[in-house]
Amino acid sequence: MNTKNIKSKKKYVYCYVALIFFLVVLLPLMATRIFHSVKTPSPGEGSVTIPSEIRLYRTASKTYDTLGFEEYVAGVVAAEMPESFEKEALKAQAVASRTYALGRVSAGRKLCDSVHCQAYREDNISRKVRKAVEETKGQILMYDGRLAASALYFSSSGGDTENSEDVFMTPQPYLVSVSSDYEPGATHRNEKKTMKLSHFSAQIKESFPELDFGIINESSIVIRSHSRGGRVDKIKVGNQTLTGTDIRRAFNLSSSRFKLSFDKGKITLISNGCGHGVGMSQYGANGMAKKGKSYLEILSHYYSHTEVKKAKNR
Repeated sequence: MNTKNIKSKKKYVYCYVALIFFLVVLLPLMATRIFHSVKTPSPGEGSVTIPSEIRLYRTASKTYDTLGFEEYVAGVVAAEMPESFEKEALKAQAVASRTYALGRVSAGRKLCDSVHCQAYREDNISRKVRKAVEETKGQILMYDGRLAASALYFSSSGGDTENSEDVFMTPQPYLVSVSSDYEPGATHRNEKKTMKLSHFSAQIKESFPELDFGIINESSIVIRSHSRGGRVDKIKVGNQTLTGTDIRRAFNLSSSRFKLSFDKGKITLISNGCGHGVGMSQYGANGMAKKGKSYLEILSHYYSHTEVKKAKNR
C-alpha cells in the first residue's frame, strides 16, 4: 500500500472519530445547556427599587432596629420556613418574603418581627438559608409590570389554594386557586376537635356576643357552601350564618378546610391544612422542589402570571 493511500485512510479515520465525539459528547452537552436555559431563564431587570436598609420594630423590646434589607430577608426565611426544606423551596420563600416586605415598605407601612408582618429570627440563619437568599438577591415578583405586593404564603393547603377574595375579600389577579398536590410531608392532617354541643354553643356565643344565635343544636349547624379551594365558605349556626374563617378563629383550627360530624350530643370538627390558603403553600413548594422543580417554576405555579425580576438597589 502506498503512502498516499495510508494518509487518505488515516484522514477518514480521524474524521470518523471526530464525528462520533461530536454526536456522543458535544451535541448532548449543548442540548442540555440550551434546554436548561429555556426551562429556567434568568430574571430580567425590573423597574422597582429596593432600599439598602429597613427599620424593624421589635415586639419584645418595643424598639426599632436598623438592618440591611437582604439581612432582614434572611432572618424572615429562617423564621418562616424549616431549614430542612429543599434549597429551591427556600429560594422561592426568599423571593416571596422579599416581595411582600418591599410591598409594605413601598406603601409606607412598618415592618415588625412577628407574624403580623413576617416572622424574623436573626439567631437562626443557617448557611443553607443564607445561600438561598444570596442566590436570589434582589429578585422580586412582578405582575403586569408592577410589584406583586401581596405575595402571601402559608404552611399547607390540604388540597387546592384559595382565591384571595374568598378569604380576604380583596381580589388579586395573581392570587387565584391552584392545585397543590405536592404535600406528602405536610403536618396538620385530619386534626380532630371533639366537644359537647353545649360547649360548642357557649364558645360560639362568647366569640360573637353581638349576634343572637337562638337555639344551637345538631340540626341547626349546617355547612352551606365551600370556596373554590375547598374550604368552608358559609356555615349556618343557629339563626346566623358565619364564615369558615369565623369558625376557624373561634375554635383555633389550623384551617377553615374542615368537616363536621355528630355523635351522642357531641360535635367533631376535622380540619386539614394549615393557614389561610392564599398564595404559596410552603409544603407544596418543598414537594415541587423534591420533584425537581426550580424556584422559578414554584413561584410561577403559586403566583399566577407573575414574573421574577431583579430590582434596582437604592
